[in-house]
Amino acid sequence: MLMVVLFVSLVTVVSAASVADVVLSCSLVEEASALGGRGGTGSPFSRTPATLILKDVPVSSEEDTETLTPFVPPSVPDPAAIMFETKVSSPQIPNVEVLLHADCHDLEVACEISSYSPRGAADRPGAHFFMASINVGEDFSSTLILQTLPPADSAMVHPRLALPLTRAGTLLTEVVFLMFTHTVSVPGSVRGDAHLHCGFLQKDKPSVQEVEVEWRLQHRGRGVRILEAKARSDSLEGGSNVNIKRSDSSIDAAQVISEGNASLSLSGLKVSDQGTYICSVAAGQFYGQQVVQLRISQPPAVSLSEDALVQSGSLQTLTCNCRRYFPLDVQMEWSSQAPTDPEPLVLADQGSLSSHQQHGDGTFTLSSRLTVSAEVPAGTKLTCTVSHAALDSPVSVSLLVQAADAVNYLGILGFLIITGLFFYQFSYFSHRLLVHHVIQYVLISKTSVMKATK
Repeated sequence: MLMVVLFVSLVTVVSAASVADVVLSCSLVEEASALGGRGGTGSPFSRTPATLILKDVPVSSEEDTETLTPFVPPSVPDPAAIMFETKVSSPQIPNVEVLLHADCHDLEVACEISSYSPRGAADRPGAHFFMASINVGEDFSSTLILQTLPPADSAMVHPRLALPLTRAGTLLTEVVFLMFTHTVSVPGSVRGDAHLHCGFLQKDKPSVQEVEVEWRLQHRGRGVRILEAKARSDSLEGGSNVNIKRSDSSIDAAQVISEGNASLSLSGLKVSDQGTYICSVAAGQFYGQQVVQLRISQPPAVSLSEDALVQSGSLQTLTCNCRRYFPLDVQMEWSSQAPTDPEPLVLADQGSLSSHQQHGDGTFTLSSRLTVSAEVPAGTKLTCTVSHAALDSPVSVSLLVQAADAVNYLGILGFLIITGLFFYQFSYFSHRLLVHHVIQYVLISKTSVMKATK
């Protein structure tokens, strides 16, 4: 099996006012078995310099074309050099313009090319196929199926690939099928939702075609099937069928046919949903895969065991609770600020940590216990600060150390206020009751007098 790994340095070439060529410096990696032995360094692979030329990459009207370096083919082509040449305009590769400035933005570019055998390859005699997978960090990912084209001005045959080359020494190809994703890495939260994008395009799409889609989760060396779907462009014969393996997962079978959209939707996320998702699509003769990473995170809920700490003349314990977070790594730090301190000071004694407690949903809980000295002055603010990957910034919770006499004074004052309110209410209702009895006595007396007069 022939494999090319592109360790990329980028050269961009202006070919027109609205398009450019992107040249990727590569390494051709062949399995040693295909060469009749092992690589020269003892590796099972042999690496040879190679080049991939992507032609007609769209250029924005705002682009400064002076920054794009002209590409000039070698005046004397090297027949042993490996140069793949392909147009990206039909079908157009989504977001391919990211490659224009990947070098300038320090984006890591990786690409692999391998030989490829479509289903029913015998129907295309003389055609050879390659599969190229290109990734640029978390911004771009696409898998291209390349079919070789006979050059109009063939002048030589590549000695290793045994394929005709153009006079410029390139292997001419076209994109006949491609897969891509807009979401190379997707964040998700526990009990939340996630949308994993996976799309595909085909150069010559038949009027009637069945498309098969499979989503699998690869996590810790274990593969789990999430969903399978079959859809036909001719709904009169078979329609669509979706087989769901993971509850609360879905795919729009109609969009698979109409838009080439094989995206997966997940709801009720759990920690166990984290991992590498593989979207596999088979359409007609072609099939391909696209990888999407799902990263689960959950910010911690942070609280203190007390609302206030009252001086008692002895050691006291204050606990900072960090509940239901993921992933595991979390940092907890205690600091204090006395009334005379200009700013908080990190405590030398950070107390003790409990063991991690894992809940049924995969999240964790951790506590930090701080022993508070009896000499801590009143008015001191004690703060627990928690840092975690799911937090945009650290979270802090604080309380004040209160003097015991101040607390007693407040308690007495509160008692007096409550007592005063009680007697006020008592006297108010007693007065109303007395008035009621007086009125009732007057009415009874008046009634008795009137009866006596009659």
